[in-house]
Amino acid sequence: MILEEKKNAFVALGQFIKQFATEDFQYNNEVLKNEEFFSNFAIIIEQAQNHNGWFTKEQVLLSLNSWAKALTEDNLNTWLSNYDLSNEPLKTVGLILAGNIPLVGFHDVLSVLVSGNKALIKTSSNDQLMIPFLLKYLAAVEPGFEGRFSFTKEGFDNFDAVIATGSNNTARYFEYYFGKYPNIIRKNRNSVAVLTGNESKEDLEALGKDIFTFYGLGCRSVSKLFVPKNYNFDAFFEAMFKFNEVIKYERYANNYDYNKAVYLMSNFKMLDNGFLTIREDVSYASPISSVFYEFYDLEKDVLERLSNDEEKIQCVVTNLPIEHKVSFGETQNPNLWDYADGVDTMKFLLSL
Repeated sequence: MILEEKKNAFVALGQFIKQFATEDFQYNNEVLKNEEFFSNFAIIIEQAQNHNGWFTKEQVLLSLNSWAKALTEDNLNTWLSNYDLSNEPLKTVGLILAGNIPLVGFHDVLSVLVSGNKALIKTSSNDQLMIPFLLKYLAAVEPGFEGRFSFTKEGFDNFDAVIATGSNNTARYFEYYFGKYPNIIRKNRNSVAVLTGNESKEDLEALGKDIFTFYGLGCRSVSKLFVPKNYNFDAFFEAMFKFNEVIKYERYANNYDYNKAVYLMSNFKMLDNGFLTIREDVSYASPISSVFYEFYDLEKDVLERLSNDEEKIQCVVTNLPIEHKVSFGETQNPNLWDYADGVDTMKFLLSL
């Protein structure tokens, strides 16, 4: 396949997905193969929550909206202009996908197919419906992709490289079994926000999106705040109130009740607004419905800390002038060239 055929197919996929980016699905007569696929994908979206209780329709649509914005001709050109894609390696790459948020593993699938390799995919048990369907659509609009992806529910056979995403525990398993192959193995990461106390109301409300989108389940979800000594959390909690309806979702509410009870029984000092607890803790990974915070004396100290812990951190949200920072409210809207863990997946795939 030539690069232009691949790009055109993914642009078509983006246009298909765009129809489902809002609560009221918008059928577009100009979308390729729409009559065949539109209604079935609407059903898949409704089924997603039955399959995984955290995949509410709202959260699925947020993910689809992000992908619809990403899969445009301009974005694909910007991303791929950095690589020589004139030759296709046609190696089989085993993909072990995460399933903590909707379509979280799709970037790896996209990268493998655009790079001219074949994807052998093991989906997460928590996200088994949408990716297979979207690839079926992709092959329908561009038959050249037929035979370039397959799915397995068991182990991998006959593969040349592996990209695996999991926890710190599963990463040890991956390293043991796949260490002799070219690989990218991802572990737990969390995202943080460094506040100065000078953030605007708009900044803090946008931070709420970074905290609550996907219920805080993603590695790009902010789970830890660094704040200056004697920071007053009043403005923070006032901004968070915009997201108070999150407590209406039973799964989130159960986590909130449980974690609050644990804090109280353990005599942890915490702040609570009725749907979010925050407490001082040096850890990066906080439970659902809770955010940790840590005080700092000097900005240079917290920046040095983040540099030392860079392998534990996915995103840093701040207004401070630091490299690779993410703007408030943008952690869940990565560009195609924003690679997980800072590892250039496309460069890896083209080297096979």
